[in-house]
Amino acid sequence: MTSDITPDAAALRAETALDRARHRSHRSLLVRLALLAAAALLGGASVALFLAGAPAGGALCAAGALLTGLGVLLAVAVGRRLVAVTVDGRSMEPAYRDGDRVLVRRGAPAAVGEVVVVERPPFASPWYEPPLSRQAGAGAIYARQWVIKRVAALPGDPVPPDTLPGAAGEPGARVPAGMVVLLGDNAEHSYDSRQVGCFPAERVLGAVLRTF
Repeated sequence: MTSDITPDAAALRAETALDRARHRSHRSLLVRLALLAAAALLGGASVALFLAGAPAGGALCAAGALLTGLGVLLAVAVGRRLVAVTVDGRSMEPAYRDGDRVLVRRGAPAAVGEVVVVERPPFASPWYEPPLSRQAGAGAIYARQWVIKRVAALPGDPVPPDTLPGAAGEPGARVPAGMVVLLGDNAEHSYDSRQVGCFPAERVLGAVLRTF
């Protein structure tokens, strides 16, 4: 997960962050392929033993293949609900520090005060890609850049004072439907709603459950 960076530093760090994302995506893919290969080998072995007249051995291999297959399905299901990310930067100090590993429950934020992981908005331009699907796997997640923030307001809530730029932050304004106000605890090192306004809720990956 990427940290908050100034526009001048964005280009310098983009390549490094992308390299890290590609490495994590590649590693995740290799693990899934290894599990699938193991299930295929066990299943093939069970068929061979049955054809050779060794039903007991075949049954054991079939059971192993079934357990491996279930493990693959469980890994995919867990990956679509929980994901681990690494904090990179100072925007949430002192609660979360650079290098901390956090477990994230995927889904929209449920309460003000929750800490969430959200896709990093580009500087001075819209997002380049559509929102990530809720069913997207680890490879798609790690191919994008993420920041960690705290929820300050949800759709329909009054906009907290001095949290949004321009007219969006006027007294009496409320957070529009489908949007959230996200702030970093360490304001001096955070690129958040104070600069970019409300974040689309569909860009939120999920809420942080705990630190490893």
